[in-house]
Amino acid sequence: MAFIKEESEDIRIAEVFSIKHEDTEEQTDLKVLKEESQELNENEDKYLVETNPDFLTEETYFSCSQTKETSTRKRAQKTGTRGFSCQHCGKSFTQNETLKRHMRIHTGEKPFTCKQCGKGFNELGHLEGHMRIHTGEKPYTCTQCGKSFTEKRNVKLHMSVHTGEKPFTCQQCGKSFTQKGHLKSHMRIHSSEKTFTCQQCGTSFTEKGNLKKHMTVHTGEKPHACKLCGKSFTEKRNVKLHMSVHTGEKPYTCEQCGKSFTQKGHLKSHMRIHTGEKPYTCTQCGKSFTEKRNVKLHMSVHTGEKPYTCQQCGKSFTQKQQLKVHMRSHTGEKAFTCQQCGKSFTENVHLKVHMRTHTGEKPYTCQLCGKSFSQRGHLKVHMRVHTGEKPYTCTQCGRSFTTEINLRYHMRVHTGEKPFTCDQCGKSFKQKKSLNCHLSSPKKCGKSVSLNQGSATFMS
Repeated sequence: MAFIKEESEDIRIAEVFSIKHEDTEEQTDLKVLKEESQELNENEDKYLVETNPDFLTEETYFSCSQTKETSTRKRAQKTGTRGFSCQHCGKSFTQNETLKRHMRIHTGEKPFTCKQCGKGFNELGHLEGHMRIHTGEKPYTCTQCGKSFTEKRNVKLHMSVHTGEKPFTCQQCGKSFTQKGHLKSHMRIHSSEKTFTCQQCGTSFTEKGNLKKHMTVHTGEKPHACKLCGKSFTEKRNVKLHMSVHTGEKPYTCEQCGKSFTQKGHLKSHMRIHTGEKPYTCTQCGKSFTEKRNVKLHMSVHTGEKPYTCQQCGKSFTQKQQLKVHMRSHTGEKAFTCQQCGKSFTENVHLKVHMRTHTGEKPYTCQLCGKSFSQRGHLKVHMRVHTGEKPYTCTQCGRSFTTEINLRYHMRVHTGEKPFTCDQCGKSFKQKKSLNCHLSSPKKCGKSVSLNQGSATFMS
């Protein structure tokens, strides 16, 4: 920012003064830099005097050394050295005022406070930039697309969208970035360095921002709210993504099948269905996945970890979402309703599958015989007809079956269980279809079918 004198600017001043015969342009540049620094110091001093009366006394106390400091600064500029060093970290500066500002990093002092929200800052320029959050002011505009920003540096960063420039390249893997900070964060992937640790649970992160986001897990804080429905989120970007629920906008479309998505990342993941790419592999068993999060979920197979437990029945789950869905079995909630027939479901995915009964859609096709199915699981079972695979084996007689439900039916041969009972005559059957056949026979006993308590287990 204009109000912060970068170290590079300090070096530039030193270099200019070290040249014996300076030209007019260099002298002009030096004068501008010097005036900017003086203006910054004057503005901060003025602010501190207005907001803190004691600050004037402090300045008076140091006034006796001003001549000495000016002399030291001039000498430092002439010799190309930095006359003011930080006693904490050893960093050096050409001006004492710059050192004073730097010291706030170590002391934690934040003398510039926002009058609207109380947030403190260690530099006046940072406060000025922060105030635009409250005022909504975005004075810096991109000349190519008209997008506006609160800070000038953000316009410069944004320009890479138009130019495609990524000047910062990783020497280890060749990946390029638009910002130096992004490259620095990326380098921690290669070094496995995780310098930011949560004091509550010990989880470490490569970036400070990720630690900050993680802390909301402990605090439960959701500071970003949707203005239309009031729903809150832990991150601002999630509010933007959520807005597509209201607008219905899906700007990212697959060129192969026409399916659209609200997020670019979703489209990228979807494309792997067409390419067959599975870039994320389990280090223990070698199984590959299309998404990184699926590897993490898969790891519970090896660890047996189920951190999400139902407080009502004690059942545990590997995923938070699974627990959320399970809770509906206790509440009886069926939030997803078919607009055509009124049937309700506990999960949105079940509603989507159900809708295919109305549309007749069968998106899963066997590449060997061309037969199509409404569900992926049905295609998976069908493929065993071609492969001859029978993964479900009876432990008592060794007979194998293509589906788990067929094994369950078979087990009744050994147990003698007959869970389907006729209401009229009391006769019981091993399978529901046998009961239906009994009811439709010439000697049928009645029309109603009553299942005992065990039937739910077998028909689930």
